[in-house]
Amino acid sequence: MRKDITRELLAEFLGTFTLIVFGVGVVAQVVLSKQTAGTYLSINIAWGLAVTMGCYVAAGVTGAHLNPAVTLALAAHRRFPWSKVLPYSFAQIAGAFAASAVVFVTYHEALGVFDGGARQVLGPQGTAGIWATYPQPFLSVFPGGVVDQIVGTALLVAVIFAITDNRNSPAPAGLAPVVVGLLVVLIGATFGFNSGYAINPARDFGPRLFTSLAGWGSEVFRAGNGWWWVPIVAPCIGGIVGGWVYDACIGHHFPDRQAAVRAEA
Repeated sequence: MRKDITRELLAEFLGTFTLIVFGVGVVAQVVLSKQTAGTYLSINIAWGLAVTMGCYVAAGVTGAHLNPAVTLALAAHRRFPWSKVLPYSFAQIAGAFAASAVVFVTYHEALGVFDGGARQVLGPQGTAGIWATYPQPFLSVFPGGVVDQIVGTALLVAVIFAITDNRNSPAPAGLAPVVVGLLVVLIGATFGFNSGYAINPARDFGPRLFTSLAGWGSEVFRAGNGWWWVPIVAPCIGGIVGGWVYDACIGHHFPDRQAAVRAEA
């Protein structure tokens, strides 16, 4: 049993590492090049591909959660063991933290040229947003930011439930990671403006924690009117909501489910 859980946690660590090293890497490239080596579109595409690659890394071991909100939704709606929720989440955050360090080391010289070595969170020379998300100036923490993250994550989880439901129209064998990656591209292209579509507590908290230790300081937790908790709490709510919506509209209405309910009755 210990070997099994260790294997699963390592898979979630490496899968999330893969997701974040490419996702944060593309933002670093676009920001530090002042958009001469990419645009918002390339960021969306690269994040989608990053999710795809991360899923392929871990799918054969854990199904590739790579996101505490997904893990929580699976526990709430798909009988994933509650005892594994926190270990999986810690592994995902650790993977995101490690990936952030790799991007920082790789782009350290470019970062120095961009900001002269003075780490700033926001503003024209702000670079903390390479790693974690920050809201637009017009966006309130509540309700604006909370609603934004609940909606984005609910869409993510609801569609993931749909494309992995064998009773529905599941993605072709071996192609589920590609479809999930396209889903992330779609969310970024439609719901990324307000605050950068974190929709994943590990994706945001791991890199934010890294920046707090790597020169940006505690300002990363104060910026955006104390924004930092929103991409942690709201996606967890959104994941549960998205799973519930899918099951309420589709998942609980297949003939086999109805027969099982009648049998239990």
